[in-house]
Amino acid sequence: MDSDTATVPELRNAGSVPAMPRKLFISLPVADLQRSIRFFEALGFTFDPQFTGAHGSCMLVGADAYCMLVTRAFFEQQAERPLPPPPDAPMFALAFTVESRAAVDTLVDRALALGASPSGKTDDHGFMYQRGFRDLDGYHWDPFWTDPAAQGG
Repeated sequence: MDSDTATVPELRNAGSVPAMPRKLFISLPVADLQRSIRFFEALGFTFDPQFTGAHGSCMLVGADAYCMLVTRAFFEQQAERPLPPPPDAPMFALAFTVESRAAVDTLVDRALALGASPSGKTDDHGFMYQRGFRDLDGYHWDPFWTDPAAQGG
C-alpha cells in the first residue's frame, strides 16, 4: 500500500494483547492428506493424534495456533458448498515466526527440496527477515524472524 495516498484506519479497540484469549484454528483443504502431513512433518511441524482422522489432522503451529489440514471433500461437506479449483495465487498468506534468520532459510530451503515452490521476494529489513514458499497445494507460507532487540526484549 502506498503510504503517501493511503488513509490510516481508525482503531477503536487497540492493544498489543487480545482482550480475550483465543485459540486460532485455520482449516486448509488439501488434495492428499497423507502427502501434506509428510511434507509438514519434514519441515518440523508436529500433529495432534487426538485430532487426526481419515478426513483431517491438526498441525500445531504455535502455542495457540493450529492448522487443520482436511480433505477437500470434507471441507466441502463442512462448508456446504463446492470448492472452486485450487487458485493460481492464494488469497492469503500464512505467516509464522521462527527462532533465527538462519532458521528461515533452512525451513524454506527444505520446503523447496520437498517440492514446494518459491513465493514472493525475500524481505530483509535488518531487524526482520522473511522468505516465502507455496506448499504442495499452493498455499503461501511466510516464515519470518524478528530481532528481539528491535522489539525491546
